Amino acid sequence: MTSSFTIECCVNFSERRRDSRRRSDPGKAARVPRVSRLMALAIRFGDLMRSGEVTSYAELARLGRVTRARMTQVMSLLSLGPNIQEEILFLPRTVKGRDKVQLCHVLPIAALSDWREQRARWKSLSP
Repeated sequence: MTSSFTIECCVNFSERRRDSRRRSDPGKAARVPRVSRLMALAIRFGDLMRSGEVTSYAELARLGRVTRARMTQVMSLLSLGPNIQEEILFLPRTVKGRDKVQLCHVLPIAALSDWREQRARWKSLSP
């Protein structure tokens, strides 16, 4: 004994663009720049090292599942002057497109040992 039944409903088959998720909506919140997040991580990791919870960059790299070289790059942000670190932490949010300040722009500044020289280079870089 078989019986049949019919279900009726409305289905909207609107065409969806491939990049529809990437478009920035005016109501969508802006994102924190990546270099700001990395700076915050470097500060947190530095605190973990000072407290003795973590003993080396290699251990941090294993825990974070990144290479030791990448961990060294992130931790080199701690050699920036305190005022530059603060400015990086409070960079304006990115609403659309790429971040204005990227890690590859900041690493050469972090390699300088003189904070006055760092500040001069940072002023020429910052938006």
